[in-house]
Amino acid sequence: MAGAIVRLLTCGSVDDGKSTLIGRLLVETDSIPHDTIGAARKVRRSGSTIPAGEIDFSLLTDGLEAEREQGITIDVAYRSMSLLDGKRLIISDAPGHEQYTRNMVVAASRADIGLVLIDAMKGVRTQTLRHLTICSLMGVSRVIIAINKLDAMDYKQEVFDAISADIQRAVERLDVKDIHIIPCSALAGDNIVYPSTQMPWYTGQTLQDAIQSWQKAKDPTASGLMRIQMIARADNFRGVSGTVRRGTFSQGEEVTIFPSNQKATISSIVTFENAIKKADTDDAVTLVLTPEVDATRGDVIAASKDDLVAADRFAAHVVWLNEDPLIHSRSYLMISGPSTTPAIITKIRHKIDVNTGEHISSDTLKMNEIGDVEIASDIPLVMRPYSDDREFGNFILVDRLTLKTVGAGMIRHSLRRASNVTHQNYEVDKVQRSAQKNQKSRVVWLTGLSGSGKSTIANALEKRLFAQGAHAYVLDGDNLRLGLNMDLGFTPEDRAENVRRVSEVAKLMVDSGLIVISALVSPFEVDRQRAKSIFEEGEFLEIFIDTPVEICRARDPKGLYKKSAAGEIPNFTGVGQDYERPSHPDLVIDGTAPIDESVEKILKILL
Repeated sequence: MAGAIVRLLTCGSVDDGKSTLIGRLLVETDSIPHDTIGAARKVRRSGSTIPAGEIDFSLLTDGLEAEREQGITIDVAYRSMSLLDGKRLIISDAPGHEQYTRNMVVAASRADIGLVLIDAMKGVRTQTLRHLTICSLMGVSRVIIAINKLDAMDYKQEVFDAISADIQRAVERLDVKDIHIIPCSALAGDNIVYPSTQMPWYTGQTLQDAIQSWQKAKDPTASGLMRIQMIARADNFRGVSGTVRRGTFSQGEEVTIFPSNQKATISSIVTFENAIKKADTDDAVTLVLTPEVDATRGDVIAASKDDLVAADRFAAHVVWLNEDPLIHSRSYLMISGPSTTPAIITKIRHKIDVNTGEHISSDTLKMNEIGDVEIASDIPLVMRPYSDDREFGNFILVDRLTLKTVGAGMIRHSLRRASNVTHQNYEVDKVQRSAQKNQKSRVVWLTGLSGSGKSTIANALEKRLFAQGAHAYVLDGDNLRLGLNMDLGFTPEDRAENVRRVSEVAKLMVDSGLIVISALVSPFEVDRQRAKSIFEEGEFLEIFIDTPVEICRARDPKGLYKKSAAGEIPNFTGVGQDYERPSHPDLVIDGTAPIDESVEKILKILL
């Protein structure tokens, strides 16, 4: 289709010649301004062997100063050019070094074609296998293997054949069916745009031909699918606007709106220019529906409801992008399209060795690692397997405190329909239960180091409330670990799950009308904030018991600091593991102050 956009990802090991190849492709298709080419004749990288006056093609894509200094590509560089058939090619030059794998993954997630370079002098290497695996995981539909630098191997066919055989063995385990292997030399220009005269034994496509021949796969039998981008309103007119992502929509056709499951009929289809009877894939249209359903931006319109379901449990692949590791049971923000919801990685099934495809048991993911996980969202989302539909199968994970993007995910399949479990409302509610007890139900969350005085203050506070006729209960961290949380250890993952379980129990008790006192170390700010987020405004009081670690160590009521000093407790908070002080607590209590004084301060804000 003329005017269509094709996204090309280039990747390979360091110094395989990606930047040079792209530069050659751009120059020979007249896609680079002449003044830029002139600069590439004068500027040289450190250690460059290119003769003066000749073009250093690699400089045409590497944009960062650090890249020129180091001689490697760090960030993803983007360039564009026009193909002979009118298509627009967007080229992504991904970094080849292992530590920048996450950059390559993000670029691959949008690519139509993956161009993997192999140095003919070095053959298939670990990084080559890594990039092939990532292209497969990211759903890249066509992979072009460019065996580069054959000029350095005297253009020998046996070199090409040996590397080709290695590639075929490597891709047998991958779900990549459309593979093209091309012998070339980016430096000399062989088989890039023009067929090489140095390799008469090769009669296949040039690189440009392999790119231009790619066509976006279309299923003529697929039902229509569109995400609403805008509600269009005018005098006596209301429609829902968006781009058809799959299949077709026809005038008079019945559709379903998700996640509300409302049904309507398409009374007319309007484009910028005129009204049409049928909308095809990639068409930007406005659908006028009868009746005028209550739809909003982000909702999904489907011609068939059979392959769409709102779910809150998913199996997914997650690429971890953050320097801090993924912690399952910790709450993150899950963003898919316009939808944002808190979500928890409930389980890490395994991580994937991107070099071999091997599944490795793990309870966490580090930066640049890819894992097979189970994720639970707070609200149902309409999503499809990423392998079937990129548009409806991707999401990102965002840290709730820093708002940094920490992970990118691809849905494999839903685990459970959201409709299987629904919230049951009862006639007796929280307000009535609290009124019966003549109190406002709340949770008092005491946090601080071990030995700070949390349990002592919790005990004294409960006694005072009981004496005043209030209905209160203490959730003590140690007591809960003897029962409800006895399966949990003290890793960051288990601590996150410990806080999650306690907060959910506290929420139920608040709903029953009780005043709940939680005495929990809860060392991480993000876990405490997640706990607070599940309560209504004003129901959660975070109280920090601020006691110096030296005093806690001197008190050592359970002998834990002594054991930690002896190396028996490696993850002990305040010694082997940091405690994150609350950033905005409702109250700070001096842990060295008299207990009665501390209780009075809490009662003052509680009652």
